[in-house]
Amino acid sequence: MTVSKPQLFYLALLSMLGFIATDMYLPAFKIMEQDFATGPEQIALSLTVFLVGMALGQLLWGIFSDKYGQRKTLAIGLVIFAASSLGLAFSTQVWQLLSLRFVQAIGVCAPAVIWQAMVIKRYPSSTSQQIFATIMPLVALSPALAPQLGVVLAEQFGWQSIFVSLTLIGIALTLATLHQAEMPVEEKNTSVIGDIKALFQSKTYLGNVAMFAMSSAAFFAYLTGMPEIMANMGYSAKDIGLSFIPQTVAFMLGGYAGKVAVRKFGDEKVLKQLLALFTIAALLIFVASQWQLTTIWPILAPFCLIAVVNGALYPIVVNRALSSAKQSPATAAGLQNSLQISASSLSSGLVAILASQAQLATGIAILICTLGLWCGYIISNRKLAVHFRFPDNARVVKED
Repeated sequence: MTVSKPQLFYLALLSMLGFIATDMYLPAFKIMEQDFATGPEQIALSLTVFLVGMALGQLLWGIFSDKYGQRKTLAIGLVIFAASSLGLAFSTQVWQLLSLRFVQAIGVCAPAVIWQAMVIKRYPSSTSQQIFATIMPLVALSPALAPQLGVVLAEQFGWQSIFVSLTLIGIALTLATLHQAEMPVEEKNTSVIGDIKALFQSKTYLGNVAMFAMSSAAFFAYLTGMPEIMANMGYSAKDIGLSFIPQTVAFMLGGYAGKVAVRKFGDEKVLKQLLALFTIAALLIFVASQWQLTTIWPILAPFCLIAVVNGALYPIVVNRALSSAKQSPATAAGLQNSLQISASSLSSGLVAILASQAQLATGIAILICTLGLWCGYIISNRKLAVHFRFPDNARVVKED
């Protein structure tokens, strides 16, 4: 079964919307400080509020989607996103900015979760694997392109035009969603709590989600620490911005290379090789973090390898996790994304707290994430998991 190009474009735009909404307005911070007559802390807080909304909203939309249907739930989320974006364009007070950014984040969680559930529900596992492998590298472009578009809009039409553009995108996606065929809502014999409990009891789901969360957390540790590391080395702000281009390219290359490799060798064999490459790169970064560096390349080069690995790894583990939960795919996607954001926030927070030792903290955080990555693999792999069972008291007594 194949997916049409218009449908692929629609799914890709749904997947990118959250990143676009996060990053497009970043270049306008200084202009917004002046217009709102406030300091940088208040404007920066709007990003924090958005991330909190993203963390809270993922699971809720997943539950609603499984209960009421994907198309209806997605349309409601997009309407909330579009309405809050329009409100942001006309906001004049900081409290309005912060409140509406939170609402906007809640709305954008719907496409962030439901597009994954749509892929799992509508296509067989082999096709869904290829769809994820095609779309996820495109998502990596969002953090690179969205700020550039934001610069053009802010300079030509003012920062408000950024949120007007997001409103128009939200409206267009709402109309496209209403033209989608509704998948029938399957009658469920389980409760929401039962679904979530089942997900936590599924080693396949939990192990693959752990791999997704830990590899993403390593990425955020790097993103948090790198600007401080480069600034301490004397790099300019322009150099710091340009340093994120190689990892974006590496992520995309990894995604497309992984797609070809999985088709040729199978996801299990490819996954093992990816874990080995991730571990080698993490160890190189950790060793480099122990030295007084004068150039960023001892850290940047191995991290580009991690970016290649993540580009290939994400589609595999996401497809495996959600394919194991076909009865409640949106709930599974919501829980997966919430855990991923939580792990990434903790990793980022660890590096931020130790910002005075950013180089060392980044190396340690990435090494911890690597250990978590292997734990996820062991949990998801039945052959390995049997060697890591907790002691069974009943068996011990019986054997005695």
